[in-house]
Amino acid sequence: MELIDDMGLSGAKPMSTPFEQNLKLTTKEYDDYIETQSERKIKSNDKLLVDPKKYKRIIGRLLYLTLTRPDISYVVNHISEFMHKPKESHYQAAIRIVRYIKAEPEKGLFTGKDNSLVLRALCDSDWASCILNRRSVTGFCIKLGESIVSWKSRKQRIVSRSSAEAEYRSMADTVSELTWIRGMIAKLGVTIPLSVELFCDSQAALHIATNPVYRERTKHIEID
Repeated sequence: MELIDDMGLSGAKPMSTPFEQNLKLTTKEYDDYIETQSERKIKSNDKLLVDPKKYKRIIGRLLYLTLTRPDISYVVNHISEFMHKPKESHYQAAIRIVRYIKAEPEKGLFTGKDNSLVLRALCDSDWASCILNRRSVTGFCIKLGESIVSWKSRKQRIVSRSSAEAEYRSMADTVSELTWIRGMIAKLGVTIPLSVELFCDSQAALHIATNPVYRERTKHIEID
């Protein structure tokens, strides 16, 4: 509520989604390059912010809020990429997130005391979603019983040349997080089942993980 008041959005209309569908945010350097390559020489009106400090201040507070709001993890991670040279479009995207929060400011995480000690994970990827460097985005959430205990949205370290490869790397990142969580739980003296369910919606990625023949054909991602 303090964030909403500080931005002067107390009377603003709440938004149902934190990000505009199919919106692609870009840097000023990318805009200049596209303008140079375009035959029509269309001048972009999306200028750099005069005071970037206000943008950085909003991002810092939103990053803190992601500790209890997994639903804004992706969009906050995305707009935080432009903190060094924010533009007007980046600032408007940040305002939309705050207006989305205004719809349900009390929303948060609920951890029940009667949860079972069953560890499950769900992962997905957004293939080549970044138009600046064509890297994919990995997203996952891990649940202990019915309570979510870990979640993340971040760009993959290298460019994946197919959607199956992007999904497979997403599975690898999720398994890495699962391994760390299992080790932490073991140090607390709690025993959980050895088998952990990992849910993925890519049949190709699942075949790569289970079939040695496919693994031989994908040596460029063998480490994952």
